[in-house]
Amino acid sequence: MPADAAEELESLLDSARSEGQFSAASWAVGSSTRTLGGGALGTPSESDEIGIGPRTLFDLASVTKPIVGLTLLRLVDRGLVALDTTVGEVLVDWPDGPMARADLRSLLTHTSGAPGPTPLFREHGDRESLLHALARLEFTAPGQWCYSSMGFIALGLVAEHVGGAGLDDLVHREITGPLGMRDTRYGPVDRGDAVATERCPWRGRLVRGTVHDENAEVLGGVAGHAGLFGTAEDLGRLGAALLRESLLEPALQDAMTGRRDGRPLGWWPRERCSFLDGTFDERAYGHTGFTGTSLVIDPSRDRWFCLLTNRVHPMREPRGFERVRADFHAAAARGAWGTEGSPDSHR
Repeated sequence: MPADAAEELESLLDSARSEGQFSAASWAVGSSTRTLGGGALGTPSESDEIGIGPRTLFDLASVTKPIVGLTLLRLVDRGLVALDTTVGEVLVDWPDGPMARADLRSLLTHTSGAPGPTPLFREHGDRESLLHALARLEFTAPGQWCYSSMGFIALGLVAEHVGGAGLDDLVHREITGPLGMRDTRYGPVDRGDAVATERCPWRGRLVRGTVHDENAEVLGGVAGHAGLFGTAEDLGRLGAALLRESLLEPALQDAMTGRRDGRPLGWWPRERCSFLDGTFDERAYGHTGFTGTSLVIDPSRDRWFCLLTNRVHPMREPRGFERVRADFHAAAARGAWGTEGSPDSHR
């Protein structure tokens, strides 16, 4: 990446940090073959004086979802389960209801009718109680797109049952281990290795080294919708592998990216990535996380883009981070197109 393009990104993020958008940010941009640029700035919390480094861990929040989705798709690829299998066919002890009748494909594409943000933790303070409530959730408008963390909690449980291991071990076995994502793992992680997230009223403390998402906290920090910690370098390894299409067989790879029907499995289609400008075409896909994270894959131009921040520090109140995220991806795209040939030279 040209030096002036990298400097623009660093300046953009440094200005956002000065505005109080976050205390720390890490970023990287690359292709299917190498990392083209990256950097890290800021401090782990607003009270820290020592800066972060490239291996400082960020709570990935919902960027956990596509990684868990990929883990499950690897099991599908090996014939251990099918996309049209329902949750109830795997989790046979679950009561008959909308979640049990939902198939894996609809949950992966957020079209099952599973509800959006649902603070089950407020009334269910232990894992057994929360999962009991999850199994009995009411669904609305099946077939329509409704972003649902609830569905991904169920998908994580399905993956564990089918894969014969805990979700943390499955993610390592199927994704992070093979790709050399040495720092990406479920928490808790050492506080000194991680940036802080929210000064949480529910917990009564500053969250650092443990998952920010409250439902995931009740579930023990390991869940299908949230819980992973990682670095921009590690997510770049994932981005490069996705561009090389080396994780899945061709037919399932096409389904995952949405090339067949415009509904990626585990990812957001381009039309749902409102933070991407017109530079990104319809083949692009990505995902964001509530803590201020994002990973975008652009197959048409052989590029991936990663931004990690702690935008919920010290509190989660909106401060205009959506603008920062959009500005970052737009500037990163402009800088990346000038590297390794023109955009039109890629598939």
